[in-house]
Amino acid sequence: MSTTLFRTIQLNQFTLLGTTLFRRRSNVVSVRCCGSQTTTTTHEAKQSSQSRVAPKNHKSNKLDEILKDYEAVIGIETHVQLSTSTKAFCSCSNNYGSYPNTSICPVCMGLPGALPVLNSKVVEFGVRLGLALNCDLSLKSKFDRKQYFYPDLPKGYQISQFDIPIASGGYVDLDIPLEFGGGHRRFGITRVHMEEDAGKSIHSDTGDYSQVDLNRAGVPLLEIVSEPDMRSGVEAAEYACEMQRIARYLGVSNGNMQEGSLRCDVNISIRPIGQAEFGTKVEIKNLNAFSAISRAIDYEISRQALLYNQGKADQIVTETRLWEEGAQKTVTMRKKEGLADYRYFPEPDLPEVILTQEYVDSIRASLPELPEAKRRRYEAMGLSMQDVLFLANDVTVAEYFEAVIGKGAEVKLAANWIMGDIAAYLKNEKLSINDMKLTPQELAELIAAIKDGTISGKIGKEILFELLAKGGTVKGMIKEKDLVQITDPAEIEKMVIKVVSENPKQLEQYRSGKTKLQGYFAGQIMKMSKGKANPGLLNKILLEKLNAKE
Repeated sequence: MSTTLFRTIQLNQFTLLGTTLFRRRSNVVSVRCCGSQTTTTTHEAKQSSQSRVAPKNHKSNKLDEILKDYEAVIGIETHVQLSTSTKAFCSCSNNYGSYPNTSICPVCMGLPGALPVLNSKVVEFGVRLGLALNCDLSLKSKFDRKQYFYPDLPKGYQISQFDIPIASGGYVDLDIPLEFGGGHRRFGITRVHMEEDAGKSIHSDTGDYSQVDLNRAGVPLLEIVSEPDMRSGVEAAEYACEMQRIARYLGVSNGNMQEGSLRCDVNISIRPIGQAEFGTKVEIKNLNAFSAISRAIDYEISRQALLYNQGKADQIVTETRLWEEGAQKTVTMRKKEGLADYRYFPEPDLPEVILTQEYVDSIRASLPELPEAKRRRYEAMGLSMQDVLFLANDVTVAEYFEAVIGKGAEVKLAANWIMGDIAAYLKNEKLSINDMKLTPQELAELIAAIKDGTISGKIGKEILFELLAKGGTVKGMIKEKDLVQITDPAEIEKMVIKVVSENPKQLEQYRSGKTKLQGYFAGQIMKMSKGKANPGLLNKILLEKLNAKE
């Protein structure tokens, strides 16, 4: 295989300060495109509330009828790039976005005589993730060599774990959003193993050449292999969302899909309803957006079901496919390798990884509250599932919410402000919750000022947006702008009488049955009071005057 591939590419240049360049002849298949999607995808920016998936594609009635006869079986391999300072087996900086081929050394380049040294942080993160996924830990595990050749894998093999991973036999619980049917799901985790990443191939727009950046070679990964427990694109996408949430809660990875910090390979087969035996498994490689996971799976299920229905099940073969976002379909990439092709054997340059029970217990004790536990706690507070899923989705949002209620704000009121006006402001300004100037203390003060009648809800919103943009204190702003709510009935009654007497035509219409004009009168009074009249008191006095007999 390697000889054939080298005949199709010409090594043009190699420099430690530039990029490795591979030119190819016309009409020759491209070199490996692993990682190329993540270099061009920009749709997933700051991601705190981005973890919702797109709705399913609409299908014809005929296809719907066909799909009723089949069941999909789906499993996911999730690659989590770890947020360590250095790479897995050398001291090179693990820094996304560095100039190509500047964070490399003889070890991660696979030069002869260079020996790997394991980064202990990789082991710690592996244990943290394994515990978070309810796995059994291997107190003694080892590394293996996984043999395959691509230009962005300079050693010709990947250091990974094969028969003895660091963690196995776990599960994850999650809640499906209400817009996708709701419900609680548990998906099995087969294993979690440590490995290193490959480099990145970058293909030219013209297709004439490919460049290889080895900065990513040797970056530490944890691969999470699920059981084939998912049955739809929505379930698979929500599972991937949960993997991102857990990684971020644990602090082992930023989980940014647009940077390639979290990538998913999805395995899909279908079988007739009632059949126990699995169908032929197809892999979709390098999915780097949750909506893409859902849509790619739905397309592949439809493709396979149609082939079954047409008597062409033999055309479903074990292969690796890619998702083409523009065409909204999967296409063949290559035939799928088997275990024998990888020729695994124990890594001779690395010792066994031996853990003590004390080490594992110390990490277990340091784990934060995880998304599932937080969701259940928020639910016990009386919040709706919609509130729970929003607030627990991002650890920074959850921390802010808990800081607000820790200052005395009512749980539901705090949730409403964060999910409503604050979320809208952050979305419009493209900010994260940590970027805004409104502190938890001041949001709690604002909620209290509205609740005790110091200011109206309308004025509260005006104050909110100024605090979000400029900062400051609620009390200081109320005093500076003289915003204290008018609660004196006599003062409000004077304004009501004045507005009603100045609008005889509207008064006559109201008394003729057009009672919606009450809102018109209330608006005029609020305008006169500069928004400071107590709404409840205002409407009570207004109704008395409007309904009074002449």
